[in-house]
Amino acid sequence: MLDNNNAVVITTFALYFVVMFVIGVVAWKRSSDFSDYALGGRTLGPFATAISSGASEMSGWLMVAMPGAAYLSGLSSFWVAGGLLVGTILNWLIVAQRLRVYSFVANNALTIPDFLSERFQLHTNGLRLVASLFIIVFYLFYTSSGLVAGGKLLNTVFGMSYELAVLLGVLAIISYTFFGGYLAVSWTDVLQGIMMIFALIAVPVAAVTELGGINASMASVQEASPQVLQWLTDAASGESLTWIAIASSLAWGLGYFGQPHSLARFAGINDHRNIPFARRVAVSWTAIGLVCALLIGVLGHGFFPAGLDDQERIFMFMVDVLFNPIVSGVLLTAILAAVMSTADSQLLICSSTIADDIYKSVFRKNATQKELLRVGRLAVLGVSLIALLLALAPGSEVLGLVSYAWAGFGACFGPTLILSLFWKRMNQWGALAGIVVGGITVIVWSRLSGGLFDLYEIVPGFVFSLVAIVGASLSTAAPLASVARQFDEMESALNNHQQEILV
Repeated sequence: MLDNNNAVVITTFALYFVVMFVIGVVAWKRSSDFSDYALGGRTLGPFATAISSGASEMSGWLMVAMPGAAYLSGLSSFWVAGGLLVGTILNWLIVAQRLRVYSFVANNALTIPDFLSERFQLHTNGLRLVASLFIIVFYLFYTSSGLVAGGKLLNTVFGMSYELAVLLGVLAIISYTFFGGYLAVSWTDVLQGIMMIFALIAVPVAAVTELGGINASMASVQEASPQVLQWLTDAASGESLTWIAIASSLAWGLGYFGQPHSLARFAGINDHRNIPFARRVAVSWTAIGLVCALLIGVLGHGFFPAGLDDQERIFMFMVDVLFNPIVSGVLLTAILAAVMSTADSQLLICSSTIADDIYKSVFRKNATQKELLRVGRLAVLGVSLIALLLALAPGSEVLGLVSYAWAGFGACFGPTLILSLFWKRMNQWGALAGIVVGGITVIVWSRLSGGLFDLYEIVPGFVFSLVAIVGASLSTAAPLASVARQFDEMESALNNHQQEILV
């Protein structure tokens, strides 16, 4: 793709990798125990929390899959973007404040399974293990989607084999996640998030300029593919969107409530009173990113009217056409940054879950902090290896892998976390039922097709999970008095600063 200028791009990529590694080493020296490794000691500021949250949520999906979907299907992809933006806003409004306060009151819980176990004061590991199992399974698919995106980038830019490209991506991510943990992941995500938004803005601005302005750009796109600019028609098939298609697209927003790597940012912010500012930054970042990603895909028809063999490479080809080698190197590095910003967060959550919720809870209840650090770092290596094997499977696509994992997390943990933060009557059986029913529904529904089964699996998964939580909680004994008291303590801790939070 950039055969004559590979030296410039290689230099840019190499410099980026060095910076990431240095950040990892610095964070490593500041991670003295497992709490630092898993949540950075809850010291991250609001700006870093907001940007790292957005970067870890959107990842290579925003710069590879979203522009690809817009290039293929046109403005009908807006419904997915709209659902994601609404989901971002509601997640920060509904979950962020309470989870920060409640997770701290619940014995300083470090992971989602840990929080649920402490929330219901369980002395057995059933709920914790079931939650951990679903996290690991769905994260394997999610992490592999990032590796696929990274593989496509390096393969397109340098012409290296896809397999080698994926392997190099894994090694780069491991290099700083292994050492630095949460702080390294969050600090690098801030840098990556800034790079992502710069690249997402630069490409459509340059494209519109190259095509002669907004009106000329739209005319060029219209001439290449008239249906690309229609909101209610899928440009790929030429068919009008059904209510199932629109509902499925908007339902992507439900996934936010159950993403463990996003929820970890809420729990890790230094003060819950900083969440309003963080929310404004995060929502602004997400809105700008989604609009620009859509524009890149749509405007791509003005440059590649004949179509592409792989639409998920449209961002890369646009960069190649519009910019000189030096700028191209920076912008292509931003795609790699996007991929790494989510993959590192996912690896960290997986390793924390394995170390704290499986190793410590089941095998070594008296494990020292240094021992948990070692296990967490080894878990990074193990999860990376399995995700690598999934990414190397023939025909792997970013959008397909992300949609499955996104639905799985949204259905498993979204209803469970929301009700555990708001409903005092909810008990451990409700939480267990919600996770299991939500997860199984997604797995089964995704394998069915035709009619109602074409609805995105997160919708039935989310609904059935809610019903299962309420039904199981009301049909079993009420929570213990100590659990009810702890919930009141959580409410009190939140209400002490409620007026400040609402400003």
